[in-house]
Amino acid sequence: MSVSTSSRKDVALPERTVREYARGGLTTPPREPAKKKSPQQTGHLHAMERFVAIAPPLVLAVIVLISWYTSTVFGHVSSLILPKPGDVLASLVDGFSSGLLLSNALVTIEESVLGFLLALAIALPLGYGLAKSRLFASAVQPYLSAGQAVPAIVIAPLLVIWIGYGLLPITILCMLVVLFPMVITIAFGVQTIDQTLTDAARVEGAHGWSLLLSIEFPLALPAIIAAIRTGLTLSITGAVVGEFVISGGQGLGSLVVQAGNQFNTALLFATVIVLAILAALYYSASWLLVKLAEAIY
Repeated sequence: MSVSTSSRKDVALPERTVREYARGGLTTPPREPAKKKSPQQTGHLHAMERFVAIAPPLVLAVIVLISWYTSTVFGHVSSLILPKPGDVLASLVDGFSSGLLLSNALVTIEESVLGFLLALAIALPLGYGLAKSRLFASAVQPYLSAGQAVPAIVIAPLLVIWIGYGLLPITILCMLVVLFPMVITIAFGVQTIDQTLTDAARVEGAHGWSLLLSIEFPLALPAIIAAIRTGLTLSITGAVVGEFVISGGQGLGSLVVQAGNQFNTALLFATVIVLAILAALYYSASWLLVKLAEAIY
């Protein structure tokens, strides 16, 4: 009996294997099982995946820098509108060497972290209450939505009148900026918990704090982490908005105002770059939190 292997030209099987399948009445021998990749091949694959993840943003950054440089050097764009990259770099170096950028960045970090922690302490019970009680949700949610509709910069003068200048009013303003999205995300996460799991836990005797900590919190943890990531990154915005009005000359937001009033666009760009770096560091810290939660739960 002859065996045709023309339909499997891409398969290289030993002649003995072909004969065995032919005696069994099969005309198309199966493919050989895929060979396991060696550790070296796996390492090359992981390196390629990392390169694919890193390369696009790096290429985009290079394109932006080249366009920026050519427009300022050869395009005759005024430095008052767009400073040269070298001037911005010099302003960054001078700002860090003199301590101007670092001292103001530390003030902004303190304000944003405190505002975020205050918002988290309020958002966790508030979001849980909105998800669990219709009466509580109908009473609170209209005021929560109305508060979100009012711009934070409108509330800032009231905080100055009531509290004065300094760290406390900026912390409260930062909390107000990040509170609403955190509450909505947490409430949605609690609402989407599978009720059959909580009912089964109640049958087993779980109730109250034991049900909350052992069942509901782990199930809602992905939404809680999403709220933390959103709020932590957004807290930079809340702190800067507060510094525009309340700070009294401290923080990166105040430095932006000062640089704008002095038409120092190089310092303005340098401060914006520091703010972007802070936001990236905050987001990276929240990513580490995700990994920690995955390791624990």
